[in-house]
Amino acid sequence: MPPTPDPAATGAAVPGRGVPDRARADVCPGALRLHAADDGFLARVRLPGGELTDPQALALAEAAEVLGDGALETTSRGNVQLRGLGSGCAGELAERLRAVGLLPSDTHERVRNIVASPLAGLSGQGAAGVRDWVRELDARLCASDWAAALSGKFLFALDDGRGDVAALDADVTLIAGSAVGGPHGGPHGGPGGAPGGGALLRLGREAYGRPVEPGREVAAVLDAARAFLDALRDTGRRAWHLREVPGLLPAGTVALPDFAGEAPALGALPGALSVGLRFGRADAAQWRALVAASAGGLRLTPWRGVVLPGAPAPHLADLAGAGFRTEAGSAWERATACTGLPGCAKSLADVRADAARALETGPGGLPVHWSGCERRCGHPAGRWVDVLATGQGYRVTVNGTADASAPVDVRNEQMAGAVAAARRTTK
Repeated sequence: MPPTPDPAATGAAVPGRGVPDRARADVCPGALRLHAADDGFLARVRLPGGELTDPQALALAEAAEVLGDGALETTSRGNVQLRGLGSGCAGELAERLRAVGLLPSDTHERVRNIVASPLAGLSGQGAAGVRDWVRELDARLCASDWAAALSGKFLFALDDGRGDVAALDADVTLIAGSAVGGPHGGPHGGPGGAPGGGALLRLGREAYGRPVEPGREVAAVLDAARAFLDALRDTGRRAWHLREVPGLLPAGTVALPDFAGEAPALGALPGALSVGLRFGRADAAQWRALVAASAGGLRLTPWRGVVLPGAPAPHLADLAGAGFRTEAGSAWERATACTGLPGCAKSLADVRADAARALETGPGGLPVHWSGCERRCGHPAGRWVDVLATGQGYRVTVNGTADASAPVDVRNEQMAGAVAAARRTTK
């Protein structure tokens, strides 16, 4: 078996191991800072709250066709990527994005990492005002000179009280209050809550939140991010995430429950349609099918799905015909993979092709993620099945928040059975 790289040398975060001090700024790609991959240049366009209008979605599809490989990828933060870009297209891409409002700030475009509950305001559960918070946070973030110093990996999460994006372990999480039971009075209710059912602020992976004064929700989120940067400057530390320097900021006082972290169900939902993308990738024709089915806009989810607010239920059949996942229960549920070969030179395998074969049949279970190298780009949070390419096959491990199962090395033809067994793990 070929040697694997030392994670500390790559700056990679490996489950169960500490994150090293950062000796350099992050090189996370953006819409202006393109990444040179084996299949061409890559651009990542930040979409606060995953929101796109129909014209914006069509503009992205056209840019992918004209400038890239003809497809778009969604990310685990509800952003979108264009791949296969030519070396001289950066200026044209930027102009296309500016024309439809997808590049409001050249200096802050990489720090607009904001995820939000995709169903906020649609199902009668959770706080409807979360979408207003998204727009306010984005505007104030872009208007704050200090915010440009945040890492392109720093993540904000705005949860409407159902506990979905609160499970993503963002750097700063705002959890909306509820009329019943504090901030978790929705379908995944739990203990805790701010006095009077107000919002709570969670820093990193802390088990405690801090109450937020009503009307200061977005200000509290920004204050926490700025305090993080101030503390790094005062201590001389360099970090991308709050979790890398535990104890840097005062802890919260309100105990938080375990968050559900559930993606929206697929199919026709109250007030919306919900579909899934295989490995988060869809070609331009599929994006146009989304627009044709929409009622004016769409929301990309951190689980590489799409929610279409207000879309008529009969359009679900059209989306299924276009190749989107519209029914729950298949092995594709909660299955993700990194880019792999041929797009990434670091990868030891064509992981998406191998993963697709392993997912042809069988039930789902725990989240599963295929990785082509030790960096494990895009892996989920919480408990998940880690399928790591070794050059001779794959190593399958059940990773948890505190422990991991013994790894099992398998050849490609054995992988489907090993992964299915790992996904059924309950301990």
